[in-house]
Amino acid sequence: MSRHLLVAGAQRCGTTYLRRLLADHPGVAMAEPARPEPKVLLDPAQVARGAEWYRATYLPHARDGQLLGEKSTSYLELPEAAAAASRLLGEPLVLVQLRDPVRRAVSHWSFSTEQGMERRPLAEVLEANLAGPLPWDGSGASVSPFAYLERGRYVDHLRPWLAEHGDRVRIQLLEDLVASPATMRETYAWLGIDPDHVPDSWGTPENASHGDTAPPLDPDLHQRLRDHFTEADAELADLLGRELPWRSPTRPPA
Repeated sequence: MSRHLLVAGAQRCGTTYLRRLLADHPGVAMAEPARPEPKVLLDPAQVARGAEWYRATYLPHARDGQLLGEKSTSYLELPEAAAAASRLLGEPLVLVQLRDPVRRAVSHWSFSTEQGMERRPLAEVLEANLAGPLPWDGSGASVSPFAYLERGRYVDHLRPWLAEHGDRVRIQLLEDLVASPATMRETYAWLGIDPDHVPDSWGTPENASHGDTAPPLDPDLHQRLRDHFTEADAELADLLGRELPWRSPTRPPA
């Protein structure tokens, strides 16, 4: 019986790097092509084709005994994808990686700008998004390229996945992954594969936007963004049972 893994999100949270760390493990086969992402669960007609079609289409290179993985980060914020995963794959493992939502929003703006979908300045966009959702006509992407702040309210998006898949969901933070190889060892162990494997791609992030060159946020705007996420961050901290690194009183402002 095949074992499946979904890297379901979140966008701009280092999931392309995470996918490479998974693909570099001999116990894992990741769906190809990596770009564009498969996004099978977004299409009911494809889900209806069944698991054998899915494996033959996206994982023909897999060897016997390998964990069969897919990364499609649009899945996290679409509630219907959680139930679709059960219909297509039975009881897959679900891996979600998150990060500081303010840094995520800046990276998201950089990515949307680089892709030609966003032309407004960073501060203007975030000020407007603080006032409410930004309009999107439904074109150009599977999910809104302008949900800079909504996408950082992580627990809102996690609820359907936790309700459907329970303890088969692992939530980890990009900050922990970057800080220590122990995070990936723990992930490998949770997946039931050799935790001592050292991936060749360790320490080489992929698909990074040019977020480091984004204009710095005005301190007042930065604080209002932090305040915007206070409740959402508290919910996430309660869910994880730990302090969030971007909320740590010993962490310098970013």
